[in-house]
Amino acid sequence: MKTIIIFLAVSAFFCACKEARQTPSSVSPYQALADQYAEFTLTTDTSTLTENEKQVIPLLMKAADVMEVIYWQNAYGNRAALLDTVQDPYLAKYIAINYGPWDRLNGNAPFIPGVQAKPLGANFYPTDMTTEEFEALKDPRKTDWYSVLRRDENGNLKVVPFHEAYPAETAQAADLLKQAAALTEDAELKNYLNLRAAALLSDDYLASDLAWMDMKNNTLDIVIGPIETYEDALFGYKASHSGQVLVKDKDWSKKLALYAGYLPKLQENLPVEAAYKKEKANANPDMNVYEVIYYAGDCNAGSKNIAINLPNDPRVHAAKGSRKLQLKNAMQAKFDNILVPISQLVITPEQQKHIRFDAFFENTMFHEVAHGLGIKYTLKNKQDIRTALKDNYTSIEEGKADILGLYCITKLAEWNVLENKDLMDNYVTFIAGIFRSCRFGAASAHGKANMMQFAHFIESGAITQDPETGYYTVNFEKMKADITAIAREYITLEGDGNYEKATQLIQEKGIVSPALQKDLDKIANAGIPKDIFFKQGAEVLGLN
Repeated sequence: MKTIIIFLAVSAFFCACKEARQTPSSVSPYQALADQYAEFTLTTDTSTLTENEKQVIPLLMKAADVMEVIYWQNAYGNRAALLDTVQDPYLAKYIAINYGPWDRLNGNAPFIPGVQAKPLGANFYPTDMTTEEFEALKDPRKTDWYSVLRRDENGNLKVVPFHEAYPAETAQAADLLKQAAALTEDAELKNYLNLRAAALLSDDYLASDLAWMDMKNNTLDIVIGPIETYEDALFGYKASHSGQVLVKDKDWSKKLALYAGYLPKLQENLPVEAAYKKEKANANPDMNVYEVIYYAGDCNAGSKNIAINLPNDPRVHAAKGSRKLQLKNAMQAKFDNILVPISQLVITPEQQKHIRFDAFFENTMFHEVAHGLGIKYTLKNKQDIRTALKDNYTSIEEGKADILGLYCITKLAEWNVLENKDLMDNYVTFIAGIFRSCRFGAASAHGKANMMQFAHFIESGAITQDPETGYYTVNFEKMKADITAIAREYITLEGDGNYEKATQLIQEKGIVSPALQKDLDKIANAGIPKDIFFKQGAEVLGLN
């Protein structure tokens, strides 16, 4: 990418982002953008860790930092060429948060004057590549998650595996994981770290994914490597590099073990025809709670994840299911700093008592559970749904997980598994959460999913807005019925692999309506942060 010339013009700034709060002309015009993120310190009680675990953590953080370096190349290109021109610290901060000059919470609009639109394929493909050229390429590896496309000396497309595209970085990360493995006392974690190191050097992640699924008693964990495909908005094929270091909260994790045994029953009771629920859901007990202590790369870009459901490989799902990790400290930060203030602006006062952290926690947890339910391969030709739905997959799948998560909570309450459950807590908290996620913008799969749900709920009358006060009220019975209907629609769409219908659904409902935009503007003008960024690292934990 060409070096970008940066003009710090106040007027151009206000054109770049209409939701940022206005600031006095005497300060940086980019301070308002940077202030959209509230700082949160990532820490945990290290007194419970062994001396070896305290030595392992900095090594895992360094390995995650290597993913940071690669992710800049995935998402943008030459990081130094961009940041070396920047003098304004607020602009530098916002570039770092977004991993480039495009605002992830504003539809990937450029926030620096003169910058062109973000390439849909990020930096995974040549920017001059046409769809026809891609389709004509005969190499079957072109759709592989773990590769980039480049041009050879003759200008023709070629597929380059990640370990060949980033040889020094993958070698460095692999070495750090091996060092961590040598210090690790837990045999299953040791095995995973060694296999993950090998995977970074070969781009064959199956064995390490299976080993990750086998970990049961570990205290430390790291999610590292090319993981999610959100960055590839062109085809949704290419995975981005990410690194998260975690410490298990074993007390909270024990509370979740009960729910895992109900996954097969939930699968059997999905609101779809039998053909769409014949795939088996594993009764995998691995539903755990963690304190996240480090974010790097893809997971750190723009809005931060507060839960994890991995691996993404359908072969692993079939063999072992998936692991669902709830990031309690990050979740609490978003609830306290963002969701509660938003609810006070948009939810009718009579229902604000239903805004509860345990409901937010359950909604997030069962969102991740729901990723493992439904269907993974199309009925007609047994194609995996990620490939069938292409660039639409992430938005449809996130929407399915949102709605199906609420459906699961409703069923478990009906079966008295969730005792003394007031479902209104979950429903009202979910609606407040829609306004939080819609602020991520149309470039976010989660944002689009929430926009679609908002449109559904308005159309059905599940939520209604008072024209005088602007407050929303949840109709319990209508929302319960709508959850079932939407879950049926999304699962069926995925099972059919209907790309055209998915496109139509996203185009019609995955947008910010004028009414929703008015609410989002009200939230922005109130100065409520959009998301969080982290003070983190070994020094923060006292592990110098």
